[in-house]
Amino acid sequence: MTSDSPRGSSQRGESFVEALSAYSRFHRAQHWSGTFGEFLRTVVPGNTRQLARSSHEYLWDMLNWFGKTAPGANVGNGNGNGNGNGNGEGAGSKELFKRELFGIDEPLGRIVDYFKAAAAGSDVGRRLLLLLGPPSGGKSTMAILLKRGLEEYSHTDEGALYALQGSPMHESPLNLIPASMRGEFRDTYGVEIKGELSPWARDRLEREFEGDFLRMPVERVFLSEASRVGVGTYAPHDPTTADLADLVGSVDLSKVAQFGDEGDPRAWSWSGAVYAASRGVLEMIEILKVKREFLYLLLTLTQEKNVKVSRFPLIYLDETILAHTNLAEFHKFLQEKENEALLDRMVIVKVPYTLSYNEESRIYHKLVSAAPAFRDVHLDPHALKLAAVFAVLTRLYKPEREGLDLSKKLRLYAGESVEGFPETEITRLRAEAPEEGLTGVSPRFIVNSISNAITRTDKKSLTSMEVLLALKDSIETDARMDAKAKKLWIDYLVLARKDFYNRWVKEDVHRALFASFEDEAQQLLDKYLDEVEASLDHREVTDPITGESRPADERFLRSVEDKIKVSESGKLTFRQEVVRKAMVAYKAGEKFTLNSHSRMREAIEQYLFEERRDVLRLVTSAARPDDEARKKISAVQDRLTSEYGYDDHSAKEALSYVTTLLAQE
Repeated sequence: MTSDSPRGSSQRGESFVEALSAYSRFHRAQHWSGTFGEFLRTVVPGNTRQLARSSHEYLWDMLNWFGKTAPGANVGNGNGNGNGNGNGEGAGSKELFKRELFGIDEPLGRIVDYFKAAAAGSDVGRRLLLLLGPPSGGKSTMAILLKRGLEEYSHTDEGALYALQGSPMHESPLNLIPASMRGEFRDTYGVEIKGELSPWARDRLEREFEGDFLRMPVERVFLSEASRVGVGTYAPHDPTTADLADLVGSVDLSKVAQFGDEGDPRAWSWSGAVYAASRGVLEMIEILKVKREFLYLLLTLTQEKNVKVSRFPLIYLDETILAHTNLAEFHKFLQEKENEALLDRMVIVKVPYTLSYNEESRIYHKLVSAAPAFRDVHLDPHALKLAAVFAVLTRLYKPEREGLDLSKKLRLYAGESVEGFPETEITRLRAEAPEEGLTGVSPRFIVNSISNAITRTDKKSLTSMEVLLALKDSIETDARMDAKAKKLWIDYLVLARKDFYNRWVKEDVHRALFASFEDEAQQLLDKYLDEVEASLDHREVTDPITGESRPADERFLRSVEDKIKVSESGKLTFRQEVVRKAMVAYKAGEKFTLNSHSRMREAIEQYLFEERRDVLRLVTSAARPDDEARKKISAVQDRLTSEYGYDDHSAKEALSYVTTLLAQE
């Protein structure tokens, strides 16, 4: 992760300032305050549905707002009503998560479905949302993104929220409308008012305004976790000493003497987490560690939208409760039969680790980009991807299907083509192993290992092989693992090196040695297509050199297909698939290239590599290279650094490693 050049850094800085300026203009919220009477006359008309939203509706609108304002989306004029009911509703509802979370689209989809169903008024909205998964799998990040998303949304026109001024529950001003007049309000504005005034608001209304609710002060509020407005978080530090007052408050003895009555709302401490989260979201961290009475209170709050505390009648609260916990706590919770009723009132979404090594490497890139230790360190182009291959291998269940091994399964999960296994096979494999991804190495373990390697080296460069050695060291020194588990994980490191890194680094060196590689590869692909079409159509082709007609070159076709182990019995299916994809590209007005078919790319590259093996071995393995060989070696290293993401150190190491591989073949 080397630093940018001064000029590039300056340009990026200017772009960021422009983006920040645009953000400021777009989120420059208009503050408002006035009496409830003024609120009814100036704010309510035209915005009633927006002002009467439940917390689930507000969250759903926020998710859709992020989808509409994502780069490339139609932002509009910023004056929408926030109802999320326009064309394409929900299409971009996962945009909020896409910058930070990778490879877990399925659980994200289930979470989005929960909010959509809850916002529509279904019974799902009466259930607590529980995220369940391994450590460092993204549960906390999801909660943080939702909270930050709410904060940002509340500063927009679509996300405008109004509350009774000074209310510790930021309660809706519409709750002031008397029950006897709510039917008329519904007939006039077309929305139902479901909330009730809190004891605090009732007391202030009678004491300060003699029941004249039109004089009650109202203000626009902005959600903020730091200010305890609409965003709350609770974490049980010590479950044995946790006090329910952390959630619902308690009598403030210092104020009892002032007001003379423990039942006076002013003598109650409204600092509980459920009050802070009112109108928004409450994050419950490690929820299954809390006492059962906490759970009953939270589940009752979710289902009935109220809490009961001493000295007061039921207190109405509308908030979304998002909880998360780890697998060990959940399994412990399942063993107690008395918890069945509690589980029935939860919507449980499993959040496993990603099983795509490409998406896993994006996670590492995000983490190392934010870490100061990596800022001046160069990682070779395969370092993070190779670590990701190892990580995913530890999460996979060994396939029992004939012809399918761990490497092939990993490639299928990464969206790559594997001989004998169609793309639809992924669905079946996931169904056979629904718990896959809930165990294995965490992203944090990988990044910590790489960080340790950086601190131990005096070079500002780290190669893929050095990353593997760092992971091996972390495994061997991990006191939590037994010898059998350590051996298995080290075997995965060897598998990652042999089945993935060896191929990647050889391809890099080969391309760097032959500057015209891409052109030659494309020509070879075009030739393969011509020969395949002739073979399938049972027609002859015209030789470009002699001009004579001849049958399709079956020997050439099989020599290419052998490189990716296409069997004699499977060649027809493979060829038909290649032609089908070529036709799809042609109809779309695109050229069929090496990037159009991953297995075809691998076959062509291996074919060229075999053709040039002797040249490559001669150049790289000469003990005392002559001037010509030395120039070629220097040119390869230069091309590796300028075109393929290496630096001087990693380029030399890659060339040396490939030399060793060639000597062993």
